[in-house]
Amino acid sequence: MALPVYIPSPETGEWAIGPVPIRAYALLILIGMFVGLWLTNRRWQARGGQPGTAYDVAIWAIPFGIVGARIYHVLTDWQIYFADGGSGLVGAVRIWDGGLGIWGGVAAGALGAWIASKRLHIPLSRFADAAAPGVVLAQAIGRIGNYMNQELFGRPTDVPWALEISPENRPAGYEQFETFHPTFLYESLWNLGVFAVLLWADRRWRIGYGRLFALYVALYCSGRVWIEAMRIDTVNTIAGLRLNVWTSIIVGIAAVIFMVISARRHPGRLDYQEPPRHPDSPDSAADGAAGTQSQSATTEETSDGAPPDRTSEASS
Repeated sequence: MALPVYIPSPETGEWAIGPVPIRAYALLILIGMFVGLWLTNRRWQARGGQPGTAYDVAIWAIPFGIVGARIYHVLTDWQIYFADGGSGLVGAVRIWDGGLGIWGGVAAGALGAWIASKRLHIPLSRFADAAAPGVVLAQAIGRIGNYMNQELFGRPTDVPWALEISPENRPAGYEQFETFHPTFLYESLWNLGVFAVLLWADRRWRIGYGRLFALYVALYCSGRVWIEAMRIDTVNTIAGLRLNVWTSIIVGIAAVIFMVISARRHPGRLDYQEPPRHPDSPDSAADGAAGTQSQSATTEETSDGAPPDRTSEASS
């Protein structure tokens, strides 16, 4: 029996345990979140943080990120929901059917993390650097959910790794083609490469002050530009380019500018030790940080809200 020279489509992206539906798309996103959060917690402790702080930040960042990602998707692809024949408001909230915009997720997730960092009195830029590899690893895992939904594929192709798409999921004008570029897989593999580069660069240069997170953004954007250009799903365009291509170019350039300016202003990495938690306090991390700050009121603070690094470290 000859093996197929393409990636077969899944027969279904949903299973049921009794009356409870289990959707693969949502399940893979959740798995990505848990893996990314586990890694972030380990990295935060390695950078002087307390165990569990990453989970406290996630309580704010993850819900904000999910809502922001969905809002970005709905706003940039509003025709799917609110044009004539669209699925309407009900379709707009059916997040399990697919449709999350990474830029809305990163922006709103960062807002949630900022709120949490203020409440916990931790330096946001340092936490962002700890979280960056976990974020892109979560993206790599979550992208596989697009395979289960048979979505976000690219132009028709007959390469050996082409993706078979069921007739009912082929876009208008492409009904005669059976296999397409698996662009979601390209992005997943690209994200794994970014993950490896972040870990290597962080060990090599001890990157700090938010620059590792900015490096993640810049590298992700550089991949998203060419991957997005391969996709054929109907989206809004500006000057012939897909909206997400423009977003990737602008955000990527901004990330590079931030890295250059930050490296000149704050070379090296901030030395930081998060105060231990007080288990009897409802806002333990905040109480601990407040106690430490009261003892060091005369210490000069950096823009990160923590004492500046007095060690001589290589510029990153």
